Amino acid sequence: MKIISLNEVAQHDQEDDLWIVIHGKVFDLTHFLPQHAGGEHVILKHAGKDATEMFDQIHSFDVIERFLSPNVYMGQIDPEELKAMVKTVQETKEDKEVQLAREKMPQLEEVYNSFDFESTARLVLRKDAWYYFSAGAQDEISMRENHNAYHRIWLRPRVMVNVSKVNTTTTLSGTKVSMPLYISATAMNKLAHPDAEKVLSRAAGRCNIIQMIPTLSACSLGDIVNARIYADQAQWFQLYVDTDRQITQRIVEQVEKKGIRGLFITVDLATVGRREKYLRRKQKNDKLSNRDKTEDDKQKTNNCKRACNTDTTKSPKNISISSKNKRGSIIDPSLSWKDIAWFKSITKMPIFLKGVQCWEDAVLAWRHGCQGIVLSNHGGRQLDFAPSPIEILPEVIDALKREGCDPKKDFDVYIDGGIRRGSDIFKAIALGARGVGIGRPSLVGIDIKKRRHSWHHNNHKQQQNNIDIY
Repeated sequence: MKIISLNEVAQHDQEDDLWIVIHGKVFDLTHFLPQHAGGEHVILKHAGKDATEMFDQIHSFDVIERFLSPNVYMGQIDPEELKAMVKTVQETKEDKEVQLAREKMPQLEEVYNSFDFESTARLVLRKDAWYYFSAGAQDEISMRENHNAYHRIWLRPRVMVNVSKVNTTTTLSGTKVSMPLYISATAMNKLAHPDAEKVLSRAAGRCNIIQMIPTLSACSLGDIVNARIYADQAQWFQLYVDTDRQITQRIVEQVEKKGIRGLFITVDLATVGRREKYLRRKQKNDKLSNRDKTEDDKQKTNNCKRACNTDTTKSPKNISISSKNKRGSIIDPSLSWKDIAWFKSITKMPIFLKGVQCWEDAVLAWRHGCQGIVLSNHGGRQLDFAPSPIEILPEVIDALKREGCDPKKDFDVYIDGGIRRGSDIFKAIALGARGVGIGRPSLVGIDIKKRRHSWHHNNHKQQQNNIDIY
């Protein structure tokens, strides 16, 4: 193991030569920089420095092993220097604002619905977190329509029916659950709670619902699985397909060994959606970061960019990437129907396609032997003007029936996006969905609850559960 001094790391602080330190280990992220899902500015801010504190706020350490080549590991910081490192945390204006907002946060008993959670979270979350969670694609039409579409569906009440005993239990992909609701996969959970997906795992177990674990989880897969409150607690896994199929296969095999009961392949991410709200926030961060640089730092950066023959507002284009550092990307635009056969060859888990947005693709999923689909437009974060899932649900159910498929027995149709009330769940089930997923509500819920001792739904008895849903 090569021992590297902090002084040597500091020499690699440019876009074409970028090292950072995480937990005492040195990594060369030069070629990974343009691929970072959180934006280049986050890594650039820590170029040539220790990034452990920022890294731990978002990721688990195993994300490096999952998505980076072993060749990016350069060595270990000198142990003596590591001991001598003194971290000084200076309270910022935003820190004070967040602390004040948390002190004024309403009691849980005063939070009546998911909208209350969301409005409170907007005040107590850090701005970077809020912008990331709340952003939709472009004009955010699809994101708003995901919920607004439920407003156009009216109930048809019937009376004089004995409802003294109501049972909300059902079966999702062979697992009996307390209600037709599951926690959908979302990234960056540590921005909401330091225990991230582990909190959701415990909450799902207590409520007897299913948690879908994201590929980009903030906690390791092992930690999330171990956080379950009982051994046979059901969990699903959401998969981003890597351009390097060996990485994808390794992830699938690890997931299956952990006893995960469903593989949900995201199919609506041929490219990352243009989330302009978040882009504006990142641009502001870039400007602030640039303002804090010394004139010498700025001159070094400009000299580096000129040497690379690049525009000073863009990342280097002419950097030669050695073959040893080549790595896949979690976004594979070549993903197609022919890949379903390959997935079926490497796993025995039931396969679902997450991100179906028309009846034609629902039928194709059935024909290719998938066990089900999730009607979803990625929470309105991918393609603006993609239809709201609830609006295409009836035509999907009708099309599957025309194919001779019984969605109640042969093929599970799930739906996510815009679900904020129990009546939304009721409408989706009434129109043919097997169950529904919630993403953003679970994120804002764990943030508001993080200084308490239990999740919001845990405090409801089954009677209250029935009232809330129906």
